[in-house]
Amino acid sequence: MAKAAKTTKKSSTKSSASDNLDFVLHSLQEAHEKSPKYDASEDELLTFYEQMLLIRRFEEKAGQLYGLGLIGGFCHLYIGQEAVAIGLQSALDNDKDSVITGYRDHGHMLAYGIDPNVIMAELTGRQAGISKGKGGSMHMFSTEHKFYGGHGIVGAQVALGGGLALAHKYNEDGGLCLAYFGDGAANQGQVYETFNMAALWNLPIVFVVENNQYAMGTSTVRSSAETEFHRRGTAFRIPGMDVNGMDVLEVRNAAEIAFKHVREGGGPVLIECNTYRYRGHSMSDPAKYRTREEVQGMRDTRDPIEALKKVLMEKGKTEEELKAIDKAIRARVAESADFAETSPEPEPAELYTDVLVEEY
Repeated sequence: MAKAAKTTKKSSTKSSASDNLDFVLHSLQEAHEKSPKYDASEDELLTFYEQMLLIRRFEEKAGQLYGLGLIGGFCHLYIGQEAVAIGLQSALDNDKDSVITGYRDHGHMLAYGIDPNVIMAELTGRQAGISKGKGGSMHMFSTEHKFYGGHGIVGAQVALGGGLALAHKYNEDGGLCLAYFGDGAANQGQVYETFNMAALWNLPIVFVVENNQYAMGTSTVRSSAETEFHRRGTAFRIPGMDVNGMDVLEVRNAAEIAFKHVREGGGPVLIECNTYRYRGHSMSDPAKYRTREEVQGMRDTRDPIEALKKVLMEKGKTEEELKAIDKAIRARVAESADFAETSPEPEPAELYTDVLVEEY
């Protein structure tokens, strides 16, 4: 009888904790769904539009330069996913917070407001590039902006993001880490090791799954038993949020809720941004695993830039005004390409710099 009573008591305690846990895990999602769109001012709307359009035009130009042989190696374009980086990073405190991502990283750097010239120069391997031409498309880095890559090993940036979050907590600097990864990396073991440590140590980190549905070329329904990636943190008591990654206002709204939770000491959050890339996984991917009709359907009905353009026009912006913005951005991107093409390549001696840490 004594053993039975003990078992009953333990079960009752666990049930009570689970009820509380269920509330914690769903409370952020409930707050987001209650009012899913960020109440942006007209100036903010215009800024979001310009930033997303800059990423789109920049990536289109990068694709052209790759085709001309001016960009070597791999090149992963962000076309279609612009609302994710802009919606999230526009809510960061750039003096405190850090960002780390995978190798589809040009858009995230542009979202920071980093000069397109030095990004394009890096893509083309020039000395003037933000990583002195040694990082290229996949390994851009800027400690000045607290942007820590650009990582070629799938999922590795998540564990490094955990380290950045630990540094924020250790230094008591009030910052948080925004760690991006894709649906293709979501089944990596190191992701869950980091989830466990982040939750255990109550680290200030927001994990973001950029679910573009196909990873390298396999749809999520064929590669993942659980395709609702925002649920993946449940076992570690990490609240998840399911967000429309094709709407910059919804992404920004989710960012406001998640960042507030983390800054107030609530621990890590996992956001799934459901988005879509229009191009292949990389420039060398013909993307034959999906139909042209599917891609065109997304462009026609869910494009993040066109959706925001419609909002701006409803608020009084004219077609001519928005065309003028596009023209100016195209000119800015062309300038960055010219800068990159005319910049010198690194000197051979540059191979021997930045190899070891020289100051501690």
